[in-house]
Amino acid sequence: MKSGEVRPYRMTARAEAAERTGERIIDAMLRRYADTPYDRIRLDDIATDAEVTVQTVIRRFGTKHGLLAATIEREFARLAADRAAALADSPEATLHSLVRYYETYGALILKLYAEASQAPGVPELAARARTYHVGWCREAFADSLADVADARTRERRMAQVIAICDATTWRVLRFDGHLSRGQTEQALLELLLPVLGASSPAPAP
Repeated sequence: MKSGEVRPYRMTARAEAAERTGERIIDAMLRRYADTPYDRIRLDDIATDAEVTVQTVIRRFGTKHGLLAATIEREFARLAADRAAALADSPEATLHSLVRYYETYGALILKLYAEASQAPGVPELAARARTYHVGWCREAFADSLADVADARTRERRMAQVIAICDATTWRVLRFDGHLSRGQTEQALLELLLPVLGASSPAPAP
C-alpha cells in the first residue's frame, strides 16, 4: 500500500483517539463538577480520573475554565436534545417528561446557574440555557394559551408557565418541600393547568 494511502488512515485513527481522550477528560470533569464546588476542582484530579497527564488536559483545553466551558457546551447540546424530546401532545404528558428530565439533570443545571460567574465564558452558556428554557416553554404551551384573546394576559400567563416549569420551582417542591417525584409532578400540574385554563388534575394516589 502506498504511503499516500496509509497516511489518511493513520491521521483518522489519531484524530479518533484524541477525540476519545477529550471525551474522557470531559466526563471526568462532569463527575467532579456534579459533586464538588468549582473552586475546589483541581486539574490534577481530573487528569487522574481520566487516566491522562495534566499536560494532556492543558494541551487540549488550556485551563480549568476552558475545560468547564467545553464540558457545559457538550452537556448543553445533550440537554437541549432531551428537552426537545420532552415535548408531548398534552400539558400533562409534557410536564411528566419535564419532571423526568429534571430528576436527571436538575441539580446540575442549578449548580451551573449558581457557579456561572466563577469561570469566563460560563455566564454566556448559562444565559443560553435560560433563553432555551423560555423558548421551550413557549413552544410547548403556546397552543394551550392560543385562545386567550388579550395579548397582555396571554404574555402574563406565559411568564407564569415559564416560572412554573423552571428547575428552581422543581427544586423548591422536590427538596425544600420534601415531595416525592410523583407529588412534585402533581404539584406542578396543580400550578400549571389553571394558568392554561384547564381543570386541576385529580389527586395522585
